[in-house]
Amino acid sequence: MSVRELVVLGTASQVPTRHRNHNGYLLRWDGQGILFDPGEGTQRQMLRAGVAAHDLNRICVTHFHGDHSLGLAGVIQRINLDRVPHEVTAHYPKSGQHFFDRLRYATAYRETVRLTEAPVAADGVLARTGGCTLEARRLSHPVESYGYRLTEPDGRRMLPDRLAAHGIKGPDVGRIQREGSLNGVSLDDVSEVRRGQRFAFVMDTRLCDGVHALADGCDLLVIESTFLDEDEQLAVEHGHLTAGQAAAVARDAGVRHLVLTHFSQRYSDPEEFERQARAAGYEGELTVAHDLLRVPVPKRR
Repeated sequence: MSVRELVVLGTASQVPTRHRNHNGYLLRWDGQGILFDPGEGTQRQMLRAGVAAHDLNRICVTHFHGDHSLGLAGVIQRINLDRVPHEVTAHYPKSGQHFFDRLRYATAYRETVRLTEAPVAADGVLARTGGCTLEARRLSHPVESYGYRLTEPDGRRMLPDRLAAHGIKGPDVGRIQREGSLNGVSLDDVSEVRRGQRFAFVMDTRLCDGVHALADGCDLLVIESTFLDEDEQLAVEHGHLTAGQAAAVARDAGVRHLVLTHFSQRYSDPEEFERQARAAGYEGELTVAHDLLRVPVPKRR
């Protein structure tokens, strides 16, 4: 059975707290595992969440600030220690190659796994994996940063009542799907578009075109909301979003499930992020993330 869910490993921003680890997010998608922004302590959070090194197929780093990347050293060494039998691909801003090199070889260990480096230098498609397209978009932050988006192609949903009305059954159902028509009946006559699922991961950034492009039509959007709205000037200065800004993006993009995360340690009431997101007019499903949370990707429409 296919599983599509987000496993939240950490939700703090620059400074971890007693209750929030540095960043870390695993997306399970039909047997593939994509680890986003492994901050310090990610390896231990994986253990607590029941996530194994064998679950990882890709690592996507948005940028090279420590709370998003210091866990790379431990994760990479654990992948090799556990002798993960498949290739693992790492995406990260190409301008940070020297940081990736330092983290990959921070200490001595035996390399046993094929870790493929696939740095990101511009907006565009990075890979087609498991029938889905992984792409990156440039964000606006003091250091080069990219967000990531996974898109499943649209499919077709067969409609039993229309099939029956045209007398199509048994092997002929598969035939009309393959050939597009049967005895004068087109595929459009007996089916409808089944919209592919869409996921996006948006971390440290100001509002910019990349944020809106990544969020567009997402079923599940994971997005930073480091600050509350009253601290919007701080957000702009440091290259971040507020809860209201993140929610407005989701509202305008038609996001079905919004996950807010990456919270500044200055705030003690997580419910205020939800209140401000609702005040911004977002009416879809909303989660204020906490460590070790599991969030399912919404079912297809």
